[in-house]
Amino acid sequence: MGYPKDILTSRSIIKHGKYALIAPEGLVNNVVPGFENCTISILGSPRLGASFVDYIVTMHEGGKNTEGFCGQEDVESFVYVLEGKVKASAGEQEYVLDGSGYLYCPPGVKMYLENLEAGDSKLFLYKQKHKPLEGRKPWVVSGHADQIEFANYDDMHNVHLKDLLPTDIAFDMNFHILSFDPAASHPFIETHVQEHGAYLLSGEGMYNLDNKWIPVKKGDYIFMGPYVHQAAYAVGREPLAYLYSKDCNRDASL
Repeated sequence: MGYPKDILTSRSIIKHGKYALIAPEGLVNNVVPGFENCTISILGSPRLGASFVDYIVTMHEGGKNTEGFCGQEDVESFVYVLEGKVKASAGEQEYVLDGSGYLYCPPGVKMYLENLEAGDSKLFLYKQKHKPLEGRKPWVVSGHADQIEFANYDDMHNVHLKDLLPTDIAFDMNFHILSFDPAASHPFIETHVQEHGAYLLSGEGMYNLDNKWIPVKKGDYIFMGPYVHQAAYAVGREPLAYLYSKDCNRDASL
């Protein structure tokens, strides 16, 4: 980066346990054992107040994780390819994933990643402790978001949703893509027990976080804690779209 060219400023906002906006220009690199020739930044984590961990990973030429990611009996993982092409393995099952490709590994299944590009591949990576349900077990899921049809969100023709994982009750979380046409918005300001980690795939907008309207754009990361007010307006000339996780299908714990 070199010497600063102006007064030091940041768009990032951190409210521990409540919400956060993390702009890409403020990210620093983290060393994560097992990842070779990769640049990694940890985004959401328990230190921020999240129950999960989100990462942005740039796999350079020859980048890989031959030791595997997660695989503990109580931890599930998910990867989404933002750019490039990777080989992603769930145990012995191998998949070639290019842009919009994804892989979910249930608890006890290690995820292996290897860059197949001569240049960089960029990934969104996630892990979370699984909340088991007696008699039900989730399974390996892989696909490409571009091959999934958008559905109208809450009967609105200008807001669209994709579910990337099955809605089966065996899964305690899901990943979605929510897309707002220019000038579209949520139907109301939401307040709910679920928490989210969201990565903005395209566009610009205004996001309501804890009843504060904050400008957001492609490349930003948003953490939304439980019961934090949240809603979005899309602005600009292209859809505001983001990938996000949601805990689901479980009762609240005492």
